[in-house]
Amino acid sequence: MKTVIVGGVAGGMSAATRLRRLDEAAEIVVFERGPYVSYANCGLPYYVGGVITDRSSLLLQTPQSLAARFRLDVRTGHEVIGVDPAARTVSVLDLASGDTFVESYDELILAVGATAREAAGHPGIPTHTLRTVEDVDAIGVLVDAAADNPSALVVGGGFIGLEAVENLVRRGIHVTLIQRSAQILTPLDPEMAAPLEAQLRSHGVDVRTSVTIGEVSAGAVLLSDGAMLRPDFIVDASGVVPSVDLARSAGLRIGPTGGIAVDDSNRTSDPHIFAVGDGVEKIDALSGTETLVTMAGLANRHGRSVADVIAGRDEHNTPALGTAIVKVFDAVAAKVGWSERQLLAAGRTHRVIHTHPTSHATYYPGAQPMSMKLLVDPGSDAILGAQIVGGEGVDKRIDVIAVAMAGGITASGLTRLELAYAPQFGSAKDPINQLGYIADNLRTGATRTIQWHELDAALATGATLIDVRTPGEHAAGAIPAAINIPVDDLRDRLAELPNGPLVVHCQVGQRGHTAARILTQHGRDVVNLDGGYRTWAAATSGAGGTSSRANSMRQSSPPRQAIPATA
Repeated sequence: MKTVIVGGVAGGMSAATRLRRLDEAAEIVVFERGPYVSYANCGLPYYVGGVITDRSSLLLQTPQSLAARFRLDVRTGHEVIGVDPAARTVSVLDLASGDTFVESYDELILAVGATAREAAGHPGIPTHTLRTVEDVDAIGVLVDAAADNPSALVVGGGFIGLEAVENLVRRGIHVTLIQRSAQILTPLDPEMAAPLEAQLRSHGVDVRTSVTIGEVSAGAVLLSDGAMLRPDFIVDASGVVPSVDLARSAGLRIGPTGGIAVDDSNRTSDPHIFAVGDGVEKIDALSGTETLVTMAGLANRHGRSVADVIAGRDEHNTPALGTAIVKVFDAVAAKVGWSERQLLAAGRTHRVIHTHPTSHATYYPGAQPMSMKLLVDPGSDAILGAQIVGGEGVDKRIDVIAVAMAGGITASGLTRLELAYAPQFGSAKDPINQLGYIADNLRTGATRTIQWHELDAALATGATLIDVRTPGEHAAGAIPAAINIPVDDLRDRLAELPNGPLVVHCQVGQRGHTAARILTQHGRDVVNLDGGYRTWAAATSGAGGTSSRANSMRQSSPPRQAIPATA
């Protein structure tokens, strides 16, 4: 049995090494267009920033080491330029010699990945993506050669763009970041992305959202907002598209997302051709429809599973949750599943929970604040997605939620998870458990909430906003039109409350819940502002303001009743 693999790095090399471990007799040939077949592409930005100082540590394997340990025939500098499915052959171009030859296969694996969304290159300004070792080497030369007061323009505020920004700033580069959409890191909802934008600005980054490159000439960049820049270089992190030219020319089916269509064993429309990695469609865990997920973890996992299938094992992919995490200077942001924006656009009914715990017990030194958002199906109590922004402890909480989603644990079921606790690691009521308690209160009708982007509509219908924080908290920053009655005084001041529906809020939601329980039991129609003042302030900060950010959440969604009927 002879298996040919097109492309190395995550998916291709996972398939090759797993297949060898399963079948010592298999003939395995890997063709890689570039000079490096196995490298840590997720570590590339941190080499630019000097966090990773040893370049060789990024090069995980070489053709020689792979031949010695796994008896793989790895040929770098060889580009597969054609596939003949009927003959089961590939045409290969030796980039060094210019010669072409034909290689046969029994099974073929395409691991060709994705390419930059836009062609890099602007007149008079060096422009690079940040996807390969060669990219990093070129950017490093530019950073080292930059004159006094060096500057760079980063295009795209996604995961790679943010990592590029942080690491360029580490090297003393003044960075302007432009983002086509109204916020950075669009997989997050606006109130969750806002703290990250503030983090960038606090480190001197010029962040410009809803902005694109208008014109480039003579070393100058005219932005769509009218700003004129003269960066020493540009990093293009505007996104990627699946590399499907080889698959399309071979007659393989391309799916609705533009990626290579595969079944749950990563088999393409040809039974002897498989495909893995960023250029391949996955199945979304929530919708069951095709999606693109460009994550190294999935590429590695699917490469391994393809090897199992070729070796005769019954292996099938599980749907993708899209779990991801990124560090932005002192902040960490993570997500899993769908965002509220996605749910609204799909018209899917959902319940939203915001909470703001600390990473561990507050009495133990070093506790760091977190903002957590959980999205729940109100009918089944299933977890639809989550987002967390903070510092220490974000990673383990998003992983717990990802495992809960994969295991079918409901939102209320988070209350019953027995998680490791000591004061330097967590709280007796872990933030995950706290999410579960709130979810259970909403599920059982013990409390009712509205979201920050529903507040204006609630007030417009005649509701009164009551701030139940202390007078000092209220004076330090308040939502306009709020009446301040501290929760501890609420029972004694019921007579001061106007008739009609009430919206209560505190700093993060907990005291607001207590106030809502008090008022409900005194016969009042009341809802709690989910996430309290902290969520509202984050959502309405910045140039966008409350109206534009709220409108971005409401788009593609029918109006929702601001204050639901009393349960």
